[in-house]
Amino acid sequence: MEAIDVVKTNYVKELLAKKAREDMRQFMDFRKIGIVTGLMHNAEGSAQVDLGNTRVLCGVKLIVEEPMKDTPNQGNMMVAAELLPLASADYETGPPSPEAIELARVVDRGIRAANSIDLKSLFIEEGKVWSVFIDLYVLNYDGNLFDACTLAAMAALMTTKVPKVEDGEANREDRTQPLKLDSIVTSTTFGKVGGSILLDLDRNEENASDGRITIAIDDANIRAMQKGLRGGFTKDEVEMLLDIAFQKRAELKRALDQAAR
Repeated sequence: MEAIDVVKTNYVKELLAKKAREDMRQFMDFRKIGIVTGLMHNAEGSAQVDLGNTRVLCGVKLIVEEPMKDTPNQGNMMVAAELLPLASADYETGPPSPEAIELARVVDRGIRAANSIDLKSLFIEEGKVWSVFIDLYVLNYDGNLFDACTLAAMAALMTTKVPKVEDGEANREDRTQPLKLDSIVTSTTFGKVGGSILLDLDRNEENASDGRITIAIDDANIRAMQKGLRGGFTKDEVEMLLDIAFQKRAELKRALDQAAR
């Protein structure tokens, strides 16, 4: 860790000892959420999410492909994430980093576990289905990519239009049918810094944290959980955070609904 990062980490911990955060938020408050959809006209669906100063872009593309052999009557879904060098001095070009792979998998797991996309509705005809590619691009990193990327993926999916199929090929000039979604997933990520637990950590707080947990839910169910870093959470802490995740869902869902209108 560079000297400047050590100074910032110590400052974050000193503030938390006084029950304060650098941006004056309460411990369980999200930063300002901004969602804009329809930015990528060549994509079937797209969304940009600003979570504080963190900015991510998601594009959804549908491709006609063969189904998987074990699921011949349903389509496919793939999530990929790219940490662009312009987003942070820590990111480099090249193959996906472990952080990018984890980010994609966490977003994928929440969407897949909730059966958000009705994969059976992606069946076209024997031997042909839609494959849904969800591509996430981190444009600026200031903490909490998990929740920002989940919001971007869901906003893009909620505004995705399926092309009409003519003679087994996609007609992208005719995109009017909405993608069939069975549920809307939101995620809430908490970090532990010393003895304090925070929601929606910014970059300095993430650098100071020693434990992380991401909880993906829909209206009624816990769909996925991902533990990160070395620090742990007690059973009582996890139960408390599950309650908060459901409380915060209304705020996240409202932002998604407004963006999808």
